[in-house]
Amino acid sequence: MDAGVWGIVVVVVLGVIALSILFTFVPVMLWISAMASGVYVGLTTLIGMRLRRIVPARIVNPLIKARKAGLDVDITRLETHYLAGGNVDRVVDALIAAQRADIDLVFERAAAIDLAGRDVLEAVQMSVNPKVIETPMVSAVAKDGIEVKVRARVTVRANIDRLVGGAGEETIIARVGEGIVTTNGSASSHKEVLENPDMISNTVLAKGLDAGTAFEILSIDIADIDIGKNIGAKLQTDQAEADKRIAQAKAEERRAMAVALEQEMRARVEEMRAKVVEAEAQIPLALSEALRSGNMGVMDYYMLQNMEADTRMRRSLGEPPGDEK
Repeated sequence: MDAGVWGIVVVVVLGVIALSILFTFVPVMLWISAMASGVYVGLTTLIGMRLRRIVPARIVNPLIKARKAGLDVDITRLETHYLAGGNVDRVVDALIAAQRADIDLVFERAAAIDLAGRDVLEAVQMSVNPKVIETPMVSAVAKDGIEVKVRARVTVRANIDRLVGGAGEETIIARVGEGIVTTNGSASSHKEVLENPDMISNTVLAKGLDAGTAFEILSIDIADIDIGKNIGAKLQTDQAEADKRIAQAKAEERRAMAVALEQEMRARVEEMRAKVVEAEAQIPLALSEALRSGNMGVMDYYMLQNMEADTRMRRSLGEPPGDEK
């Protein structure tokens, strides 16, 4: 093989390599697809996307979809939204759905909702087809002490203008639960709530619970209502038990004081008895001293003995039979 043939082979190989690099770096097929769809995107624009580390298909395909739907969307704004971390395809789908549903939604508003972390397409769909939010079982006590358990279904519609900065479903559920507790707590009897469940819905709707939220409450329906425990009776029982324990504690305190007083009195009596015994033990000594000193005669002593004997005899006669010691 001569040098001319080798040169042709080298040129062909280099050409294939160059075309491969070109088709890899420049999305020619995507450019052709855009041209075939009537959307003009320059090759320099696609190359610029590659340099800015943008996946061209994530910009060009939503652009084709938007132009086919009749939306006036600029490719520069799509790139800006992509670089900001937004989902370009979801924003374009939301704009198309809003246009079909005759909802006034511009690209800037849809991009802001998407960057705020909310699903803008779901919001548009919820504006057309309202969503039903079911609250958990909410327990409240009427004035007669009976517990009433209520579960409600809240029909809401997304409010596009308040999606950015508006509260979510958790706030709606919490506010509806608060309204249920307020209504049941203000009822004089649980029978009023059972007879007129719509009083809960009317009270909750009258409070304007959707203020500051991303939703508009369309209706509140009571899905389930049950009777719970008799909280009033339980509280009275607990109070009576507490009063009983307090009374028992006070009675035990008084009993302890009485026992202590009794023991003190017994100690005093024993002390007095000891003093009497001690004093009686001094009597014979005093008598002996009186006899020795002449303050008492022998006859006086015999008369004293006779008086004691007479006293013991009378005491024995006055005691009932069987008590003699």
